[in-house]
Amino acid sequence: MKAGVKVFAPATVANVAVGFDILGFALEKPGDEIIARFSDTPGLRIAKITGAQGKLPLDINKNTAGFAALKLLEHLGEEGRGIELEIHKKMPFGSGLGSSAASAAGAVMAVNELLRRPLEKRALLPFAVLGEQVADGAYHADNVAPSLIGGMVLIRDNETLDVHRLPIPAGIHATVVYPHVEILTRDARGVLSDMVSLRQCIQQNGNMAGLLVGLYQSDLELISRSLNDVIIEPQRAGLIPHFQKVKEAALKAGALGCSISGAGPSIFALCANSLIAEEVGLAMKRIFENAGIESDLFVSPVNQEGAVKL
Repeated sequence: MKAGVKVFAPATVANVAVGFDILGFALEKPGDEIIARFSDTPGLRIAKITGAQGKLPLDINKNTAGFAALKLLEHLGEEGRGIELEIHKKMPFGSGLGSSAASAAGAVMAVNELLRRPLEKRALLPFAVLGEQVADGAYHADNVAPSLIGGMVLIRDNETLDVHRLPIPAGIHATVVYPHVEILTRDARGVLSDMVSLRQCIQQNGNMAGLLVGLYQSDLELISRSLNDVIIEPQRAGLIPHFQKVKEAALKAGALGCSISGAGPSIFALCANSLIAEEVGLAMKRIFENAGIESDLFVSPVNQEGAVKL
């Protein structure tokens, strides 16, 4: 077997309460691993998928990682080059943690590394977004961008991928609890209404602006006041069992704010430090335990690296 390149791409929290489709940040774990290696057989193919319970297709055009890598190779004029991919899923599907985005980000990074970095990391973003689009049908980078480049990322415009890294106050940790119930992104988008009142728009814009100012000024109280989603969360909360109880438990335990991670069912909280984050996580997880629902807990600083070569 020929030597290859292995890349880790992290899970992400998208929307961050007030930034629907335009805000996201990367976690330290979980994440996916992608291996790319040269092959004697011309063209790109997926040689192996693990951890997916047979749910992912080997067809390049129907697989997020494969399609992202293919679009990169076409851009480079290397689509005839013999390359095979291995996809090792280390995170759950339909969790609201950007599973498809991590695969797409990891694939373009792995292929780029295998070809000795013809493109800078940020230049890989359009191909990764095209890959994730295969999974949920939407062209948005709030998961892919942080998974690829790391940090807290603002997408000013998805169509042009005008993305910007935001500062993170020292000590900030994220707590994420993933209850073992499945919500597909397509379904979570289906419950959303296109109609937003002027009052909601004003409130949400104020909260989004407050969050940005709070991040730049390391003002934890302003961040806490601003993490209040008045548009998306009220429409999706009913899809997640015991969401309100979990949110109340997080805030009572000291979280700065708590909301739905991406399309759910994972729920995230931002906390001032790791100790509070751990206590918040236990409080959130306890609600699900008492309801007889298994869940996974992840406590992490914001991952500033994104996808990395292992």
